Amino acid sequence: MPDELTWLSATELAREIRERKISPVEATDAVLNRLAAVNPTINAFVTVLTGEARQAARAAERTVMTAPPGELPPLHGVPITVKDLIDTAGVLTTYGSTLYRDHIPEQDHVTWARLKAAGAILIGKTTTPEFGMLGITESQLTGITSNPWDPATTSGGSSGGAAAAVAAGIAPLAWGSDGGGSIRVPAACCGVVGLKPSMGRVPNPGPEAWSGASTVGPITRTVADAALMLDIAAGPHLRDPLSLPPAGPATFATAAAGSSLQGWRVAYLPHFGTGPVSSSTAALVRQAAEFLAGDLGAVVEEMAICLPDPIRYFHDYWMPQGALELDQMAGTEAAQAQLHPAMAPSRDAAKAMSAAEYCRVSLTTRREISNGFADVFEAHDLIVCPTMPLVAFPHPGAAAGPLQIDGHPVAEPAIDFHRLTEPPSHAGLPALSLCCGFTGDGLPAGLQIIGPPRDDAAVIAAAAAYQAATTWHSHRPPLRNAQAGLAVDPGS
Repeated sequence: MPDELTWLSATELAREIRERKISPVEATDAVLNRLAAVNPTINAFVTVLTGEARQAARAAERTVMTAPPGELPPLHGVPITVKDLIDTAGVLTTYGSTLYRDHIPEQDHVTWARLKAAGAILIGKTTTPEFGMLGITESQLTGITSNPWDPATTSGGSSGGAAAAVAAGIAPLAWGSDGGGSIRVPAACCGVVGLKPSMGRVPNPGPEAWSGASTVGPITRTVADAALMLDIAAGPHLRDPLSLPPAGPATFATAAAGSSLQGWRVAYLPHFGTGPVSSSTAALVRQAAEFLAGDLGAVVEEMAICLPDPIRYFHDYWMPQGALELDQMAGTEAAQAQLHPAMAPSRDAAKAMSAAEYCRVSLTTRREISNGFADVFEAHDLIVCPTMPLVAFPHPGAAAGPLQIDGHPVAEPAIDFHRLTEPPSHAGLPALSLCCGFTGDGLPAGLQIIGPPRDDAAVIAAAAAYQAATTWHSHRPPLRNAQAGLAVDPGS
């Protein structure tokens, strides 16, 4: 039974806790024991809050025994992990950097505060590359985070620890962040659900609030759980001027509860015309598009899209911001020497970029991206496409990405595998990745579902319908080489 507890969805677990069939202490102990067994293989955690989580679980159990079930918050007693880029008051938050190895924030990020108020129990902080600036999850602080399906391959990034933990059966919920694919890429690599909400759907106070491209969001095993988290975290905040008004009670959980796709108009984009997609990934995504039409009744049309070069755009948009952040957070020469080698060339090029060129990219090019998607959405309700141009690849070392795809050389290894997730981010669109099958090597492939502006509910409804009609999400990684570690003392 303890092993099975860790594979329950958060929606199921919360219901069982409310009905007093499962104790928050049982659930937390099961998650901590699973973490101890598998984390030595995947290395998904910066900090594990064993004592604090057990203390919170005991308090949650006392509340369950005294409060009417209808008065319990929606995540009462449910274990969760939070990415180490997201501030958690009183809990070590390193941003993946040795420079912040002892940093403890005084305030919670607003969305974590909302999830905590909803009753979630924090198990630990998950790994991220330094300042979230790579598409793989490794740093000098924490080393390499591996994929549960094959520890020799990447978990993606920058929310790689979050996705690996969910896929490995640790906690059912993880809270990550995504600028150009940092939720969806690791979700695709690890075969789980990763949702980047619409621009402004979830408040993200701070410098990111003004760009609108970066946001925080859920990584889960089921679409219903992602919708549950979004219902809790969404809503306006005074310190995020782009945050949207409330969507309404349980809007996204309702969307995930059941919707027919009969007659929905879906644009199937095999690629964005900016580089190759591996044959194995392309075949699985095409099968998923055919399934939407043949089994779920959608009207699917294969199309092309006209977008600016995402690699050039990535450099021109993100790198000046990254260079500024690195100068602020890691300004000394000694500190910058610790950065991953893939960061340095882009940082140096960004510093030479003129203000006029940056304005052109931020305004004109970004408008071109938005218009490219608008052209498709004029006649379609949704877009489906691959999340990544390939599945999880072997740990790449200094290259920070794959050197080739099906024998075709990759010019920018550290960036190329984000070229399908980057564009919808900058159009402010909701986008979700979920598993649509496995390659012959046993690695999951990601299907990306993109919705029109602010229509997160449509993306969730389509993903939930696809997941309900398939079994890919119920597969479990073998983790045959898992070893006991991070000793868990039942009496602590």
